[in-house]
Amino acid sequence: MNAILPRPAYEDATMRITFPDDEPGFNGSSLTVQFMAQVDGEPVMCAITAEALEDHFGASSAREDVLLKAFEQGRGRIRSVCAEELDRNDGGGVVLHSGLFRVEGMEPGRR
Repeated sequence: MNAILPRPAYEDATMRITFPDDEPGFNGSSLTVQFMAQVDGEPVMCAITAEALEDHFGASSAREDVLLKAFEQGRGRIRSVCAEELDRNDGGGVVLHSGLFRVEGMEPGRR
């Protein structure tokens, strides 16, 4: 099943962005959790840094199991920010850094 995120702020977007329910993967060399998006049906590799997971999603360390759990808990918000970044860069892969989650309007509970 693919999750299609409502994106009211991007009603004028020309791309269809979805996220397969595949399991994310840990990349120890870059300290990121990697996950797939689909942009207009094409697979696009995306990632979120350990720092972002620690700063915004409750990860207490950069251990693989801790980061994957934090990713699962924040999956909806992570996908939302990722969709916004994919829209901004014309569907190229993105690495989500901590600062992206501090952008006005992206705080928890706000759209």
